Amino acid sequence: MKRIFLFLATNLAIVLVLSVTMRLLGVEPYLNANGLNLGSLLIFAAVMGFGGSFISLAISKWSVKKSMGVQVIETPSNSTEFWLVETIRKFATEAGIQMPEVGIYPAPEVNAFATGMSRNSSLIAVSTGLLQNMSRAEAEAVLGHEVTHAANGDMVTLALIQGVVNTFVMFLSRVIGHLVDKVVFKTERGHGPAFFVTMIVAELVLGILASIIVMWFSRQREFRADRGGASLAGRTNMIAALQRLNALHPQPLPERMAAFGIAGGVGSGLKRLFMTHPPLEERIAALRAAQE
Repeated sequence: MKRIFLFLATNLAIVLVLSVTMRLLGVEPYLNANGLNLGSLLIFAAVMGFGGSFISLAISKWSVKKSMGVQVIETPSNSTEFWLVETIRKFATEAGIQMPEVGIYPAPEVNAFATGMSRNSSLIAVSTGLLQNMSRAEAEAVLGHEVTHAANGDMVTLALIQGVVNTFVMFLSRVIGHLVDKVVFKTERGHGPAFFVTMIVAELVLGILASIIVMWFSRQREFRADRGGASLAGRTNMIAALQRLNALHPQPLPERMAAFGIAGGVGSGLKRLFMTHPPLEERIAALRAAQE
């Protein structure tokens, strides 16, 4: 699957571009010059927040193919590719979605991901490391996990959640900046330097807090995708796949893709709040508990 950090790096870049564009077009300066109209500000923040999120979603397949060297299988050229395509076709049919694009990307780590604009326009890709280090049964469970991500519409749901948090981060940071500028620094006309400094600091702080919400959702979707993978490929195979991942200590995907792989990094304490995936031990325990 692929959902949350897929947007973080891309979102930041796109929101920055949109922000510069809106400033050049005179939208943001207009709001600043006329006090702080909360209704207009909220609309502005929503356009910016959801704009970045959904543009990221729209280009997700294209960008990941380019950046990770994903080779889409148009016509299988060997038995492994044929098995990979037919397994995903079978799971997609059972999950009630259209056939995703299927690809392989060169990487030694054991991982796989799904991304795309919608549940019926997705891409599922696996690493060469996964094909080399997992049995067919274990790999099928991973594929079932990724097909479930697509079938659950996780891509769109994540885009909506990211859009909401983007919107309120931008909205609240400007409100805080306005209040500090007017109440503390007593700026009477327009906005002074305190507004911009406070706004930037507030965006950073609120952005970190908002990411905790997004990461929580990302972890919950992993449990759901594990259950889906167990349903499609067998609970024993899904548990075996997670155990194999745990034994191999897989490296997570690049940060902007981290939320979308089968396995993520590890952490404890406060770092745990920013994890895209639950610990593998917890995912295995959850599957075993559901079996009882």
